[in-house]
Amino acid sequence: MKMANHRNLAIAILALAAVSAIVLRQLEDKTETVQHPNATHPAEQAILPANGQTPPFESGAKAGLLAPSFTIQGENGVSYSVGGARDKAVLLNFWASWCDPCQAEAPELNQIAEKYKDTLDIYGINVTSYDYKANAERFVKKHKLVFPVMFDLKGEVYAKYNGSVFPTNVLIDRRGVISEIILGGLTAEQLDGKLEKLMQQKRL
Repeated sequence: MKMANHRNLAIAILALAAVSAIVLRQLEDKTETVQHPNATHPAEQAILPANGQTPPFESGAKAGLLAPSFTIQGENGVSYSVGGARDKAVLLNFWASWCDPCQAEAPELNQIAEKYKDTLDIYGINVTSYDYKANAERFVKKHKLVFPVMFDLKGEVYAKYNGSVFPTNVLIDRRGVISEIILGGLTAEQLDGKLEKLMQQKRL
């Protein structure tokens, strides 16, 4: 009788030890997988403005919405894309060679491209469906544009942004959100002031 009791006690102790080992292992696994909410890798960090707002989910041609995404090939054969977060803010410049304000702002855009080369990408998009490609190519050579130029042959990208005026400049922050859509030409000072505000962001 005593031997049976001892055997039962030994079995109970072994069972308890096994359960304890399983519970301890589960706790260790949880400890290994839980990270501090802010302990993300640099590539996964959200790009937020100074006020800490998160990006919207809706896209559209309107300030405060995610910029409509697209990929288009530049005259240099390189493909350029817009859509989602990126390392630099973007200025989309929709233009036509016959547009007087476009001709006036071309030298200013060259200066801006140089000034903000570390924080801003300028994409010069010729809306070729409203232009002639040969004239657009002469425009690029004449003004010696230093930023990437691409030809929107069917006006598809322009349509995504509800284009109706030349020039149209779209300012997109590093989250991929449209900051402002500027219809028509601006002075160099006015555009520079808007870009200064666009640059006032930080990576959190």
